[in-house]
Amino acid sequence: MSVLVRGQLDLHAGQRLRSGLRHTVSRPTRAIDLDLSGVRFCDCSGLNLLLSLRQWALEQGKAIVISASSPAVERILDLTGTRDLFSAEGLEEERVADPIARGAGPRDGDAVACEESEQELRVEVAQLRRAMQTRPTIDLARGILMSSFRLSPEAAWEVLVTISQNTNTKLYRLAEDLVGAVQGGGLPEAVQEQVAAAVARMTDTAQRGG
Repeated sequence: MSVLVRGQLDLHAGQRLRSGLRHTVSRPTRAIDLDLSGVRFCDCSGLNLLLSLRQWALEQGKAIVISASSPAVERILDLTGTRDLFSAEGLEEERVADPIARGAGPRDGDAVACEESEQELRVEVAQLRRAMQTRPTIDLARGILMSSFRLSPEAAWEVLVTISQNTNTKLYRLAEDLVGAVQGGGLPEAVQEQVAAAVARMTDTAQRGG
């Protein structure tokens, strides 16, 4: 079953989409194919919606596959290391490893394939849980930037992403550093410079846009 999502994937949109997407997953289908090429903006709330949907599908023995995505979605999947959780390759490997789904009888090596599939599933679930656990810290870091520099939610998110890319730091690690700095910890000088530069660019862009 294919589902096309357009617009923004943020906290407000997630609240409106959650029940509809969960209803779609509950329908008699093996996998949900998500087309996110029309998503203009996606933050941690949007990612959390996708991860929750993925977890809901796993509990029913189903898969969520992102078949197409916009640059905004691509970026957050890369930053959080969650791209593989929504890949078509993982679903195809599961089908190949399932002799009943293929209509074939047992063969040598099926037990090994099953064990490997279970191991991959455990890794998948661990990644899913880590991504969901880091969301509050990332949201808190974004709130800190919004409060400190009077940025909009979208601008603060863009600043976080820019700093993460320029310093080659995982998004959740950067968020932890920013939260720690507010609580009295030190912030690396390189990160301080990137924060100042990213905020300055964002402020200048907003002023020129106004």
